[in-house]
Amino acid sequence: MSTFTQAETDAPVAIVIHGGAGTILKENMTPELEAAYLAKLEEAVRHGHSLLKAGEPGEKAVIETIQILETSPLFNAGIGAVYTFDGEHELDASIMHGGTLNAGAVAGVKTIRSPIAAASAVMNHSPHVMLSGRGAEIFAESQGMTPVDNSLFDTKRRKDALDRAKARMKTAGITHGGQQGNERFGTVGAVVLDADGNLIAGTSTGGMTAKRFGRIGDSPVIGAGTWADNTSCAVSATGHGEYFIRYHVAADICSRMKYQGVSLDEAADTVINGVLADVGGDGGIIAVDGKGNIAAPFNSAGMYRAKIDANGNVSVGIYGEWDERLTP
Repeated sequence: MSTFTQAETDAPVAIVIHGGAGTILKENMTPELEAAYLAKLEEAVRHGHSLLKAGEPGEKAVIETIQILETSPLFNAGIGAVYTFDGEHELDASIMHGGTLNAGAVAGVKTIRSPIAAASAVMNHSPHVMLSGRGAEIFAESQGMTPVDNSLFDTKRRKDALDRAKARMKTAGITHGGQQGNERFGTVGAVVLDADGNLIAGTSTGGMTAKRFGRIGDSPVIGAGTWADNTSCAVSATGHGEYFIRYHVAADICSRMKYQGVSLDEAADTVINGVLADVGGDGGIIAVDGKGNIAAPFNSAGMYRAKIDANGNVSVGIYGEWDERLTP
């Protein structure tokens, strides 16, 4: 652990995480499943916050927080990732450091247990920003990451979703596209302000149910699904990735803060509920700025999320309202 002075240890820290946005309706959620989602989100956000309070770098907090979600079958990332049309899993992730503007990403990988860890390795141990497919897997192995069988990511819930999507596509006479509701997206992410004043953002996903032809969404695209800049904010996005790429959503929010001088809330709301909503792009983002202000707007029915603000207040949410929890 790094050594910090008392003043640095007491510096404000903040974290906000998401487990994906989409057509999340309370009437379709059992009390037990809702409780499971909220418990896992709270576990993850408290862990990340504990690292930040201990003075650990924001990058470590982002990675370990996302890894908790990557190992839960509840979320479309790592274990629990959706299936491609061909019955496999292709995973994407990215991370960005707002102090250095360095970034790393992996796309379309099949044998990497923790895509967010691989993205960090690309950022810190390669001259590149994004690696894809087999090349990314070979690089991860060179960094000491043991490859896993793609079946590690299998879950019955996601297989059933694939079967429904393919049946619908067959009926419609189409070979690709046609995803509906939550089949189009699902992601996890974390953004933090650490004790050094650095903003870090990370995102990890299994992509889109029944995707074909090596489709890549916004999650590994720097500026679309992930962005961090100490002069403005850090953002992780979740939603219909094609729209987030076209409208460079994550970077746009931070640029509005930087060049228009607007608040984080205003910038995030304008992009998610204005720019994106106006063209039919659904989803949401989580964001934090250099003062520890947090935003988490979404234009879909719900977004799995949790936050601990600069005052240590803990909140979780799925639908419109936040649910405050007891502080640590």
